[in-house]
Amino acid sequence: MKVFAALICMALGVPAAWGQAYPSKPIRVIVPAPPGSAPDFLSRLLAPKLGDMWGQPLVIDNVLGAGGNIGTDRVAKAPADGYTLLFNTIGPIAVNISMYSNLSFDPVKDFVPITLVAKVPNILVVHPSVPVKSVQELISYAKANPGKLRYGSPGSGTSNHLSAELLKLMAGIDLLHIPYKSSAQMTTDILGGQVEVVFHNAPVLLPHVKSGGLRGLGITSATRNSSAPELPPIADTVPGFEVTAWFGFMAPANTPPAVVNKIHADVVKALALPDVRERMLIQAAEPIGSTPQEYAAFINDEIAKWAKVVKQSGAKVE
Repeated sequence: MKVFAALICMALGVPAAWGQAYPSKPIRVIVPAPPGSAPDFLSRLLAPKLGDMWGQPLVIDNVLGAGGNIGTDRVAKAPADGYTLLFNTIGPIAVNISMYSNLSFDPVKDFVPITLVAKVPNILVVHPSVPVKSVQELISYAKANPGKLRYGSPGSGTSNHLSAELLKLMAGIDLLHIPYKSSAQMTTDILGGQVEVVFHNAPVLLPHVKSGGLRGLGITSATRNSSAPELPPIADTVPGFEVTAWFGFMAPANTPPAVVNKIHADVVKALALPDVRERMLIQAAEPIGSTPQEYAAFINDEIAKWAKVVKQSGAKVE
């Protein structure tokens, strides 16, 4: 009986021991998005702050492909020890379960949410050759020229793709989807006029709007953003329209709760640092720092929301 009791005490002590010992080696953070993207920027902004707190480096690993599914799948199948984390994007966690018939992971069962780091609106831009200067003018032009306008996205199931599909659905317009393998190539092509319309994360497109390389028409958030106050919400023209990209930390299912709680607490501390907040807000990113439980509930709500949009719009993998 004494041996049995000792084993129970040891088992009960495991979570605390995990939390105290973690981390004892470098942490790999998989970002299923390319360098220069909003999630890449955010993960690299936080990595050195967390590294200083933990005395261990966070190694950012951009793993691309299949709308973010490849990188996300790698984390789902990684050891549940806290040394492989996912800096997730909206697509593989909330959208792709409705877009892909053979998803190799379950976004709810195969992960434990840690914290929602930030929400980032998309902005709607057109190439300067398109003769429109507002969302209403774009809608009118698209109705007069059905199928003529091409919109680019960095892949099916991304918030960029769904933003355009939602606009098509709610405004009753026809736009031709041109999917790209990377947001960098998509951005290059709209700057060159190979596509006419793009929704993309505000941090990526705002510099091109401010320089005049692209014409900004609106923002997908429900209210104006301080980083681009000149861009009106698309909802002002299309009531009820709202899309927000979001990013956060997740770990493989069964990661010890003490490790999850430690990561959550320290990410929240990093998000509260004045220089981190300032850099995020300049890039139109809203710092969040939710609890694991709040993030889990948020993800479930987003999965339900986008399942309806995918079904109603007929959006599909291309």
